[in-house]
Amino acid sequence: MLRPQELGEGERQHWRELRARSTAPRNPFMEPEFTDVVGRVRPRARVAVLYDGGEAAGFLPHERGPLGQGRAIGLGVSDCQGAVLRPGLTPDTRQLLRACALSSFAFDNLEAEQELFVPHAAEEHTAYVIDVEKGYEAYESVLRAQSPKFLKTTLAKERRLGRQVGDVRFVFDEREPAALRTLMEWKSAQYRRTGRRDRFAQEWISRLVARLAETRAPECTGTLSVLYAGGRPVAAHFGLRSATVLACWFPAYDLDFAKYSPGLVLHLRMAEAAAAEGIGMLDMGRGAAEYKDSLKTGELPVYEGSATRPGAGAALHWLGREPARRAHGFVRTRPRLASLAARTLKGMARLRRS
Repeated sequence: MLRPQELGEGERQHWRELRARSTAPRNPFMEPEFTDVVGRVRPRARVAVLYDGGEAAGFLPHERGPLGQGRAIGLGVSDCQGAVLRPGLTPDTRQLLRACALSSFAFDNLEAEQELFVPHAAEEHTAYVIDVEKGYEAYESVLRAQSPKFLKTTLAKERRLGRQVGDVRFVFDEREPAALRTLMEWKSAQYRRTGRRDRFAQEWISRLVARLAETRAPECTGTLSVLYAGGRPVAAHFGLRSATVLACWFPAYDLDFAKYSPGLVLHLRMAEAAAAEGIGMLDMGRGAAEYKDSLKTGELPVYEGSATRPGAGAALHWLGREPARRAHGFVRTRPRLASLAARTLKGMARLRRS
């Protein structure tokens, strides 16, 4: 059991090799660099190293809470979670938790191929993806077939943005710190406007994003993409990319330019730039949204739930998470209730601002 910073380079390289042998998409949230950065802002972060025959055969990054309540590394912000195991290695889940001194292991974006934890999932969710494996032109062809009005309208708005505001410019990997601060301000305002918890009001998340923005590794690079018009930013996105996957994470735009749909334009330009870089997939994460339905080419399953072993810690975990999770699940599966809940959140947000 190690802190992420205590992993040697040999262990980190073995971790990368195990991910390379996996048939799952090479999501950057599953790389040692992401766990390392989380460990620098979350002191309870740990990595369990599994050995077989004297060789490291697996890694379980996690965070440990009171009474051994465990959670996936970066739970609440990480969009892909689970153990990194040698193919064919399937340890007993309860024995693994016991060896880690964990009473439970909670996850909300478990990778689909996690045979160790999928049987313990309580819910299956959908993550929406954009396939640009065959290039951006092939992706546009798909959009023309499935959403012709959407593509035509979005490209027309992009041209109108250029005419009415100024030259449109896109930067796939912007290094200007002020642009990242602007994005975080937009995103915080969006959270407050919609009545949701402001993630950037939590210091550890702001620190995490700032550190990841400086992370440069072949399979985990912080990537800030910005759409400019007339020399000013109008939309931006911060995420992580590997050689083959761009994990979409924090998108936002300037409301003053909403009529031009700059967020949609931004995503099209991100897809174009990703394809040019040899990246084959953009993972937009779980959670239904109209813009995802318009942009997607496919879907992937992700799972929410927890693995537990008998004890007081597991009981507290159940009491602390399950009632709320079940209530949220009940609302999500009923569109009228979900719509009412969204309107209620926005109304509460307006009351707080008034």
